[in-house]
Amino acid sequence: MVVLATKLYVGGDANERSRDALDSLVANDIGDLDVEYDVGVRHDDFVSVTVEGEDAVVARNVLREEWGEITPELQDGETYVGTLEGWDEDGLVLDAGTEVEIPSDELGLGPGSPVQIVERFGLVQHLPMRFVAGDTPRLADEERDRLFDWTRGTGRVNVNSATRGEVRATVNRAGHAEDIVTVERLGLLEQSIVCTEDTDPPGLLASIGDYLPAEIRCVIP
Repeated sequence: MVVLATKLYVGGDANERSRDALDSLVANDIGDLDVEYDVGVRHDDFVSVTVEGEDAVVARNVLREEWGEITPELQDGETYVGTLEGWDEDGLVLDAGTEVEIPSDELGLGPGSPVQIVERFGLVQHLPMRFVAGDTPRLADEERDRLFDWTRGTGRVNVNSATRGEVRATVNRAGHAEDIVTVERLGLLEQSIVCTEDTDPPGLLASIGDYLPAEIRCVIP
């Protein structure tokens, strides 16, 4: 079994739609391999995939590479993926199967408090983020690079609690299909709307906010 570093935390009809989306994503990842698999959700909302068959080892590795893996133990110096669970003036808190606190001086994301950094980089709760385990955990270099790249682009609107398909449909319904480049999947229910050069991210947020019962933040270049 592989426990993926992404969560399914919505209820009701949204839960059913999210499970359908999850099944499709896992099928895209490993459906062509010689395996049988079962997709579930743990008590802590992390997604689990049980895999059996001739290509089971390959399939598990594909899933680990695509999603990151939640493991029982964290080895010092190794890179893992955790989901952003909270933040305060002291740092960020990630859920990697166990609570991981990354202090503000180990974020490496420039000046400002963790609360200001969350706003500046458009971080939303449950966003999968890479970190390096240790006595004092830190954000991984590749995570820092990803977030800095966001601020050098054309602007983004980050969203949680919605699948990629739901976000695309919302953008279209709000009449902004021509104002975005794409919707980038960050996790199962965390998406990043990449704006065109002429699109104002706060304006796009205001336009789609009424349609999405979600946490939404802008990244302004």
